[in-house]
Amino acid sequence: MDWVRGRRIPMAQSQLQMVADWERQKEQKLVQDFQLAQQFAQDNKQKLSGLENYRLDYLREAQLRAKQGVGSVTFGQHQQFIGKLDKACEMQLHTLNQAVRVADQRRMLWMAQQRKRKAVEMLLDKQHKAKLKREDKLEQIMLDELSLQKFMRK
Repeated sequence: MDWVRGRRIPMAQSQLQMVADWERQKEQKLVQDFQLAQQFAQDNKQKLSGLENYRLDYLREAQLRAKQGVGSVTFGQHQQFIGKLDKACEMQLHTLNQAVRVADQRRMLWMAQQRKRKAVEMLLDKQHKAKLKREDKLEQIMLDELSLQKFMRK
């Protein structure tokens, strides 16, 4: 027997409770990791959207200037800058895809841990129900014994 939360309980049950608590803590950490990864992916999605919008705005502006007439040097500089924006969008898309993969991996780790926690809690619940059943059985035996003694005294 061991003391847990002010109650005397079997050692195996207290150890299982410790495992359940540990599994719960691991799950909470994995949830936080998943949420952080999800937020990072969302932030990268917004960055990509911002880059793409800026690229489109710059293209429109460059087209307007081209219609008004610009020199070949200025046109080349615009084209070069658009190329840099395209490269930045590509890199941001790559970062976003990687962030989404990491978030998916962390979600899978969290779900696996959630299944482990539920399995341990189910085992704890099963042990608790078995203990209650044993206690009920002992109580019934004691009540039957009392009834038998009362009957014998009559």
